[in-house]
Amino acid sequence: MSAAPIPFPAQQKLQAIVGPTHARPAGPADHVSGVQPRFVVEPGTEAELAEVLHLSNEAGLAVIPRGGGTKLGWGNPPARADLILSTARLNQIIEHAWADLTVTVEAGCTIQKLQQTLAQHGQRLALDPLWPENATVGGVLSANDSGALRLRFGALRDLIIGVTIALPDGTLASSGGKVVKNVAGYDLPKLATGALGTLGVITRASFRLHPLPLNSRTFSIPATDAEQAQKFVLAIQDSKLAHTSLQSHFSSQSSPSADILFEGTIAGIAAQEEQFRALAAPAKVVEASSQAWATRGSLWNLSDAECTAIAKISLLPTHLSSLVDSVAQATKAHELLWRALVYGIGLGWLRLEGTPSGLHSALQQLRRTLEDLGGSLVILHHPEKMSPLDAWGSPGDSLGLMKSVKSRLDPKSTLNPGRFLGGI
Repeated sequence: MSAAPIPFPAQQKLQAIVGPTHARPAGPADHVSGVQPRFVVEPGTEAELAEVLHLSNEAGLAVIPRGGGTKLGWGNPPARADLILSTARLNQIIEHAWADLTVTVEAGCTIQKLQQTLAQHGQRLALDPLWPENATVGGVLSANDSGALRLRFGALRDLIIGVTIALPDGTLASSGGKVVKNVAGYDLPKLATGALGTLGVITRASFRLHPLPLNSRTFSIPATDAEQAQKFVLAIQDSKLAHTSLQSHFSSQSSPSADILFEGTIAGIAAQEEQFRALAAPAKVVEASSQAWATRGSLWNLSDAECTAIAKISLLPTHLSSLVDSVAQATKAHELLWRALVYGIGLGWLRLEGTPSGLHSALQQLRRTLEDLGGSLVILHHPEKMSPLDAWGSPGDSLGLMKSVKSRLDPKSTLNPGRFLGGI
């Protein structure tokens, strides 16, 4: 069923702010988790975006921020969706201070465009999110999407040093700065990261950078079972190896294996390889392609989306074997196929394939198991025909604080209503 149109006076005001060619009725392609918005607006400046947000807030419209749209389905379906607020036109790299190893960039810039610009000075944002050719800076920050490089360089909250966000009342709030040592002010960058656009709309961000590696090599090591794979991971993490990334593969159809990435000089990598082979003996170590680090993307093949569920998981590395055993038991009971990719820090991705009812039961069972172990399971994709299941799971004892922050910054629940933990 199509959504009711936004009242004509509000449409006129929106078009007056951004221009008639950058405000249009929403179509079927603009739906958010099955909820149909009414209008799409693409501001060209931060000031325009803030004005659109203020107008929407005053008119009681529910606003869904959108970057590249690659992760728009993450989180719960919105309770309401009136306006898509796109950052597509805010796509410029504002300043690359290469001598200071920092960059300031607008939220609608894609990760690929940013990395290509930084590479011209031999630098990178040490981040490997999904779909970098379309994923935007603001979207990646809001979804807190980081990959295998997190082991060496930290999470997004460690890389971001400054941010500007538009609040629902039209305020453009900034915190942090464009120099690495700036620690003044309220820590808005960390607050906005991972908030799924529920507190404000990110318009620009500043990051610390790292040099591009001179050389890199990837090695893989097979394991007989999950217990041995866990021993490999713990031994590597407890060693003096200076690895950049570490990940383990598990599947209902193949034996476990692990990949390790070394970066640096040729001589340095050779020394690391020697230590790694000694640590892994007597298991056979083989050199692998750099494509090993694209495995996470392959888990997102949704050619048969009505039979597939994908979840982000977290746990202590010491519980890796217990997790794999629990997945094997839950999926066997419901005749599901499964694959998992787990990084050395304990964050991972789980893909399940089977009937909607079987997926629902297995996800519930595995969520309980992980939460009992002190971990979590966040459902990022599931079949439309699967019975409703909260995306996030238990918020723990943090929900009260999160609701308090939400009420201070977005008292009318204008931004992404109902999408985040506890219905925030």
